[in-house]
Amino acid sequence: MEEKVQNVFNSGCGSCQKRSSCTGCPRREQRGKLLATDWLADIPGVDPKGIVEVMFKNTRIGFYSNPSAFPLKIGDIVAVEASPGHDIGRVTMIGPLVALQMKKNGVKPTAELKKVFRIARPSDIEKFEEARAREHSTMIKARSIAEELGLAMKIGDVEYQGDGGKAIFYYIADERVDFRKLIRILADTFKVRIEMKQIGARQEAGRIGGIGPCGRPLCCSSWMGKFVSVGTGAARLQDLSMNPQKLAGQCAKLKCCLNFETDSYAEAQKKLPPKDVTLETKDNTFYYFKPDILAHKITYSTDRNIPANLVTISASRAFEIIALNKQGIRVDSLDPNSDETSKKEYGDIIGQDSLTRFDKNKKKKKKKNKSPEEQRKEKPALEKPRDDSRPDDRPAAARAPQDNRPKPKKKPKPKPRQQEG
Repeated sequence: MEEKVQNVFNSGCGSCQKRSSCTGCPRREQRGKLLATDWLADIPGVDPKGIVEVMFKNTRIGFYSNPSAFPLKIGDIVAVEASPGHDIGRVTMIGPLVALQMKKNGVKPTAELKKVFRIARPSDIEKFEEARAREHSTMIKARSIAEELGLAMKIGDVEYQGDGGKAIFYYIADERVDFRKLIRILADTFKVRIEMKQIGARQEAGRIGGIGPCGRPLCCSSWMGKFVSVGTGAARLQDLSMNPQKLAGQCAKLKCCLNFETDSYAEAQKKLPPKDVTLETKDNTFYYFKPDILAHKITYSTDRNIPANLVTISASRAFEIIALNKQGIRVDSLDPNSDETSKKEYGDIIGQDSLTRFDKNKKKKKKKNKSPEEQRKEKPALEKPRDDSRPDDRPAAARAPQDNRPKPKKKPKPKPRQQEG
């Protein structure tokens, strides 16, 4: 029974082959939603009555006090105080690291916290499983009721409390929705206490989960707790293609990861020359075309709008040319090493540019002169073998094997010379 409940809160263990979270693995590091490694676990003197972090369905977490000093460890299923009744969750963090997590989530240390009642009993887990089994059917029924009432909202998820006495309906709406009538109908239909929570598209993606284009679980469902607004300026700063299909995530909003490297790109951008400054040489005027921000390189073109005679130089070389142009000096070329590289002759040493390098070389086999015995063996099977039992009426000269090889011509005998008298 306990193994079934583990599947609610986890996506698996990183070191053993169990689908649910491990409780006996020596590594003791669970892998799942909003989980963190307790790097302060080996510090002695931990208060057993300290605050613990408890995770519920998907991304909902809470902080609870442990006044009864239960020997809790990460992965334990506990019954905690709720309003009303109790809820079932899994312990995800203990020790001094909880205080840092509370500060990160904006929870004050002096705030009044709810209590941990007990470690979940089999009866608590059985009641929780019964309530969880009704969540999907409840969500489908609630969607049909909201559609009948003509409400512009989408019910994305339903979460029952551990004791089955309360249900939280998560919904998405672009505008303010008057759902007072909906709450009365839902309470009469399901006979539970109803709570409505509005979430955004990013929170919905975090609750549902999925795999991102990078091949890893979504950040919003694995470790992100707070969402910061993302603008197209972050994509422009990183010189990304303004393609909505590539910039949008599974929530149809701009990807949260666009903000991860924005500060690094902004810092590197300061070390590049301005875009409106041109470089003057003795032959041409070069315009800023495209930067490689992290590599500190810039590509210049002789045409302002199209790529023509592209030259890529480092940022230090660009600043050097700008300083010389301000003094009225025009350089011979942007890249001082361009003359040396142009003199090098190209040689295809390994034949990697040959189109036929993967074709097999077919060697022509020379035909050998076969003996008469080999030629007789290779005769087609349609030819009937001669019956040696019958007498051969041919003359002896005809029965003898004939030599069909061409005979050498006889050289004419030289005529005797006449002596001159």
